[in-house]
Amino acid sequence: MKVVVTGGCGFIGSNFIRYILKKYPDYEIVNIDALTYAGNPENLRDIKKDKRYRFAHGRIEDKSLIANALSDADYIVNFAAETHVDRSIQNSSPFLTTNILGTHTLLEAARRVPIKKFIHISTDEVYGALGSKGKFTEKTMLAPNSPYSASKASADLLIRAYYETYKLPVVIVRPSNNYGYYQFPEKFIPLMITNLLTKKPIPIYGKGENVRDWCFVEDSCAAIDSVMHNGKAGEVYNAGGNCEVKNIELAKSILKIMGKSARHIKFVKDRPGHDYRYALDNSKIKRELKWRPSVKIEEGLEMTIRWYKDNEWWWKALKKRLSAESRGFWEA
Repeated sequence: MKVVVTGGCGFIGSNFIRYILKKYPDYEIVNIDALTYAGNPENLRDIKKDKRYRFAHGRIEDKSLIANALSDADYIVNFAAETHVDRSIQNSSPFLTTNILGTHTLLEAARRVPIKKFIHISTDEVYGALGSKGKFTEKTMLAPNSPYSASKASADLLIRAYYETYKLPVVIVRPSNNYGYYQFPEKFIPLMITNLLTKKPIPIYGKGENVRDWCFVEDSCAAIDSVMHNGKAGEVYNAGGNCEVKNIELAKSILKIMGKSARHIKFVKDRPGHDYRYALDNSKIKRELKWRPSVKIEEGLEMTIRWYKDNEWWWKALKKRLSAESRGFWEA
């Protein structure tokens, strides 16, 4: 089987590639990545010499590149996206280009070849925000509140249209907030960990009351694998972690594991349009594909912290670059 992965040098994409090559010895992976700020070839340093793996540098808007890559593919898994909410607030243009126009390029190429399935990785943020009760289901109306989530919702609607119009075998996966190995250090959990390791405060928006549903990245890879092989074309599958935590409580858990006190917390002005709460209903994927998250947050945080402690070579260069760019972005 040949699997084309777009955005495979990013966080979830690189973990997924490693997961597939380990689980399926006879599978081949072609990884297409533009290597923007969060696309790091070092994420796949350990497999770059694997004969089953091939890397192609380029953007998903490149029609020729995508057409050639998909010519004999069995599956395409689209991780390629601009994903950072705060960056989208500063400049939304790259989000529209990659997340909408890039997805359109992939769809156009895919409908001209006999692929088994097109798996599109979306986000729980397309649903908007929840109050203190309830969960998002796959039938919840899309109500994005940031330029990032609006671009992802637009891509989801394109995906749906290509199934209805062309019967393209597309499936959408909407994961909750992921964390784990190789996550770019301006994201919330690795930001806290690496700041504490470099004796810097950890920033928390507002009072830290926002609630997120967290899922360990290897659990998400297993969910995407299940959808790729057994998901029904034209369907949407939520893949949440069943782990709702307030940002402030998550920060306190990391401080405790790392033996630090609450004095390291720095509360900062809240960002515009900050969604209060996300929570995904996993009933469908659990019922139809028998998937459920297996890594508890305490275990996942301990493994993640240990990984960042053991892999300073990976993140220190990225932190230095972010500092040089004077970027003040993070999110949760």
